[in-house]
Order: sequence, then structure tokens, then C-alpha cells
Amino acid sequence: MAVVEGNGTVRFGLFELDTRTAQLSRNGVRVRLQKQPLQVLCILVERPGEVVTREDLQKLLWSSDVFVDFDQGLNKSIAKLRGALGDSAESPRYIETIPRTGYRFIAPVAGPINLNNSASEIGAKPANEEIPSPQQSDPRARQRWIWIVLSSFAVAVLVAAGWLLEHQRHAVDPVRSLAVLPLDNLSGDPNQQYFADGMTDELTTMLAKDSTLRVISRTSAMQFKGVRKPLPEIAHALNVDGILEGSISRSGNQVHMTLQLIRANTDAHLWAESYDRDSKDVAALPREVARDIAARLHSSVGSTTPARYVSPEAHDAYLFGRFLWFRGQNEEAGKEFRKAVELQPDYALAWAGLSSYYGVAILQGSADPVQTMPQAEAAAQKAVDLDGQLAEGHLVLGASIFTYHWDFARGLQEISRAIELDPRLTQAIHMRARFLNVLGRHDEAIQTQKTASEIDPFERPWAMVTILDEARQYDAALAEAHRKLMADPQINMYRLIAMAYRGKGMPREWEQAYERQLQAEGDPTSAAAIQRAFQHGGQKAVIHFQLDQLQSKSKAGYVSPVDLALLYAQLGDQEKTLELLEQGFREHSPLLLWIQTDPAYDFVHADPRWRSLTHSMGLPPDN
Repeated sequence: MAVVEGNGTVRFGLFELDTRTAQLSRNGVRVRLQKQPLQVLCILVERPGEVVTREDLQKLLWSSDVFVDFDQGLNKSIAKLRGALGDSAESPRYIETIPRTGYRFIAPVAGPINLNNSASEIGAKPANEEIPSPQQSDPRARQRWIWIVLSSFAVAVLVAAGWLLEHQRHAVDPVRSLAVLPLDNLSGDPNQQYFADGMTDELTTMLAKDSTLRVISRTSAMQFKGVRKPLPEIAHALNVDGILEGSISRSGNQVHMTLQLIRANTDAHLWAESYDRDSKDVAALPREVARDIAARLHSSVGSTTPARYVSPEAHDAYLFGRFLWFRGQNEEAGKEFRKAVELQPDYALAWAGLSSYYGVAILQGSADPVQTMPQAEAAAQKAVDLDGQLAEGHLVLGASIFTYHWDFARGLQEISRAIELDPRLTQAIHMRARFLNVLGRHDEAIQTQKTASEIDPFERPWAMVTILDEARQYDAALAEAHRKLMADPQINMYRLIAMAYRGKGMPREWEQAYERQLQAEGDPTSAAAIQRAFQHGGQKAVIHFQLDQLQSKSKAGYVSPVDLALLYAQLGDQEKTLELLEQGFREHSPLLLWIQTDPAYDFVHADPRWRSLTHSMGLPPDN
């Protein structure tokens, strides 16, 4: 590491810096500071007013073989310097941050000078001469002495006032909201991306739990993964005061994480730290980091849940399962969740993940609820038994009770408990909205979903469209869907748009939306087939195409009778529709819960078998 050679002593404000010995003093009292921050200060004060780039500082102070640690080391040095100088990144008096570039020393500098010959610099005589007292000097000397004293006092008052105003401003303008940007994967292995994303997810969760900060969801922040935009622009899009960004790398049994906290409106660094952990301790790292950040922002809250040990192998399997689950690879995610609980049977989060896997499989109509629902409920109950304060556990338990036992009151009670434990768990709030639609409480469902959308407008952009479709407010659903598509054309909203057009009785628009859905899903062959079917036989020809596909699929695996019933209902086949619905009832299919929200079934509402079925389920009477 290079040593910076100075050429004298310089003064700025109340400080003196000897660049030859790298010693800093304030009003003659030495300021204790580590070598590296002092070396950075020497470089900056020798170039007052000039921008010193981060690359220049790296070349002068860091060897080329520590590139990964350079950013963190420099951030820590600057933070220590500002602490020693009483400086602020947001309202700098000495060191100004030039975003994405480097730093500049902005205070007036006197020197370099020799302390033994410095009298002329401050209006005093050389050090080897006696300085006369005001009583011994002539009137002009006395006036000069008084002027020096008054000037020094005025400077001290101004500095104190500046310090007070700065801290008052911080007191009224704290960081109240935060987005955790996806951690960069610096492992050198793209297959480790799941680890970086998983640690980002856990850090986001822990910050929300262990602080009073409003923390943006991982789904919203993840849209900026790999996006090279100015941080103030990202913060404005996410409506947050602060941004947390950083990187993580894993090599063998060692994990290295670097983080920096940045105030959004100024792009100024507020905090930076690095963490090195053995893999056996990495599961506890997100909570440790979250507490450090909360303490730095004075937003800590006492946690009622003690940290539980999680083996590195089980933790890794859980992170990989979450990574796959968010990508829609539910079957693969289930294998990882199952592996995690096998490796560590007391891992509550992994049991909640496993329950989620079962629940998604059932709702997608790809798993037999007779076999799968008891497994989903058992996994959820295990999660709650292991950790009664785990919001995700109460969420999956409530979903199991509501959809399997059709015990609507107790299911909603568990969902409410999840929201109570984590008021920002929008997954639970959205699920509550959907369950309220099942019970015919549509206005309440819409208001509930509005709450979730206000908490995080970027998560589940399709959620409100779903709720409006189920409430049969099709014009509002279409308006919401098109508004979301204007904001992000990549969202696949076309299945919900098709549902709205079907509800409005607009077959041409329904077919076109269904066609676009298949194209967005990467199935242009089926999209072309339904286009041809509609041209030759209209809506019913398309429904026969869908029916043929499901019946072919049923030869290879499970297909829910409720999915088949919906197609026969659209064909107007009353007997087949009711026969399949009754089969779904015997299976306790969760898909039955929403049959009253779909107008395709309206033509069978007068049939006694329909009324018996809905009454046995505990659904409210038809409107």
C-alpha cells in the first residue's frame, strides 16, 4: 500500500494537518485517526478544489489485487474522516462527494507552511519571539489582539451554529423509507445468483421486521436488478428516502458482503460496512445487518423473536427454493423446500415455503387436493408450531384452513394474525381480499386490495385486476389492466383481460386477449390455433380447443374437474357442468370457492344441485 508523502502543514477551519507525518489536530489537540483515512485526507487537501476520482485514490492507496474490497475500504475511510471532522455527506464543509466519480476538498486551505515560521500567517510574531500582552503593546497592537479574539469567537459561534442547524435538519428530515436494491453477485459464478437474490430478500424482510422504516418489497426493488440508472431516479420511482446497495460473494466456506446506505435526494453516502462470515453463520447475517442499519438511522425496534440457528445446507436449499418459486418454477421449488426441512426439521420458514408449494400446485389445478391439501395444512401447522411469531406461517395456515376445510371464519382469523405480525405482508393482504370476494364482500375486498397496493404499488401489478374481475366490475378491471400495461408493457395481464371481456359478453375481444396471453407465455402455436378456431367456429370452437387440450393433459397427470366444469359451463352443458362440480366437491377442490364470482355458471344457479353444493360449502346465497 503506497504511502503519501506530504510537504508541510496545512490549516482548514479549526484543524491542522501535517502531511509529512500524517497527523491531524484540532485547536492543537491531536485527533486520533487510523492511517488509511489520514492518507486519504492528505491526498484531498493537497489538491484543494479538485475532484480526486475513486480510481486515483485506488491507484495511490490500494493495491490492484484487492479490487473487491476497494469500494468498501474507501467508503469506510471517508466515513471515518467525516466523523473526525464533524462533517456531513449531505451538507459538507470539508469533503464533498461527487456522485459516481470521487471526492473534492472544498474548505479554504492555508499552507503548506512551516509551524516555526507561521506567525505572519496569523498576525503574530515568530515563535522564538515573545508575544506581547495587550497591556504591554501599543494601542494598535491592543486593537489587533482584540480583533483576533473577537474573530476567533465569531468563527466558533458560526461553526457551532452550522453544526446545530445541520443536526436540526437531520432531526426533521430522517430516512423513513428504504429500498434494498438486489445485491450484485461477485462470486464469479452465475449459478450463485440465487444466493445473492435470497440474501437480498432476507435482508429486506429483516429490515422491515427490526425497524420502523417503510421498506419496499423485494419484488418492487428487483425490477431494478442490473439497471444502470442514477440512484436518485430509482429512489423517486420507488418513492423512498434511502437506497441500500451492495454486493455479496461466496468462495468455499467464506461469505463477503459489502453495503452502502445512500440518501436518495443527494446521492450522498450515509453509512458503509463490510461483513465477512463463515458459511455456518451466514443465515444470521441479514438480521445482524438490518439491526446495524436500523441503529444507524435511529429506527430500531425490539425484536420479540430470538434468532434461531439454521444450518448452512438447509439455508442454502431454502434460498434456492425461494429463487425458483419467484420464477414460477413451483415443482422445482418444492424439491428444494422439501430438502431444507429434511436437512433441518425445525426450520419454520422452510415449512412455510413447502406449504406454499403445495398450495400453488392445487390452485393451478395440477395437484390432486385429496392428497395434497392435508400435506399443505400439515406443513403450515408445523411452521406455526415451530415459530408462532412467523407471519408467513400464519398466512399459509390460514389459506389451508379456508380452502381445504372451508372454515372461513378461522381461515380469515389466521390471515389477520399474519397481517398483525407483519402489516406490510402484502401477500397476506391480497389473499384476504380474494377470500372476501369468495364470501361476496366485494366492496371490502376492493378496499383491502387498495391497502396492499398503497403499501407497495409495484408488487403484484395484476392483483387489483383479479379482485375487480372476481367482483364482476369488468369495466374497472379493464381500465386498471390497461393502465398497468401502459406503465409496463411486459406484464402478462391478458388472461385477466380475457376474463373481463368474457364477463362483458365480447367474444372477439376475449379471443384476441387469450391469443395475446398465449403469445406472451411463449406458445405461438396454440395462439395461431385458437385464432383459426375462432375464425371457423367462433367462441365455442375456441372452448372446444381448450377442452381437447385439458383432456389430453389429463391422460398424463391430474386435471381439476373444476377447470373442466368451467369449459362445459361456457358451452352451456348443464349436466356435465354440475357433474364435474360435484366431483370437485368430493375432492374438496379449492377452485370451487370462486364459482359464484364467475358468470359462466349463472345459468345453473336455479338447479337444486347447485344450491345444495354451495350451501354445503358454506358459500353465501346467490345475488
